[in-house]
Amino acid sequence: MVSLRINDESKDVDAPPDMPLLWVLRDILGMTGTKFGCGIAQCGACTVHLDGEPVRSCLLPVGTIGRLAITTIEGIGASAAGAKVQKAWLDLEVVQCGYCQSGQIMSATALLNTTPHPADADIDAAMAGNICRCGTYVRIREAIKHAAQS
Repeated sequence: MVSLRINDESKDVDAPPDMPLLWVLRDILGMTGTKFGCGIAQCGACTVHLDGEPVRSCLLPVGTIGRLAITTIEGIGASAAGAKVQKAWLDLEVVQCGYCQSGQIMSATALLNTTPHPADADIDAAMAGNICRCGTYVRIREAIKHAAQS
């Protein structure tokens, strides 16, 4: 049994300690907002926050998390920055296919939490690990700027 703190709720899950957090979220808890992309922590689709830091959940063993706070796409809107980013995504119609967008939003929110008014270079650096097969990078950058101004 592993005890986790997800989106400000305690969850006890029956999972082996080496099971990646992504599969605990999706398969055990039914939280399917966090996506599986590459499985090697390179595409960013599985991004969640661990004590506010963006991490790739596809390779993160649940047994290493302890009492660190996990925030997923389902809970990011409860934070001020997360709500701004989600609104900006809708206002600027960022999503095309949408598959990568939960990871994009998680990375963008982490950026705004540390850099409330990012320059283009800040945005590029923070979002470099998130791949969008549809190529909505221009809209993503504009949405981050929009969120930073609101």
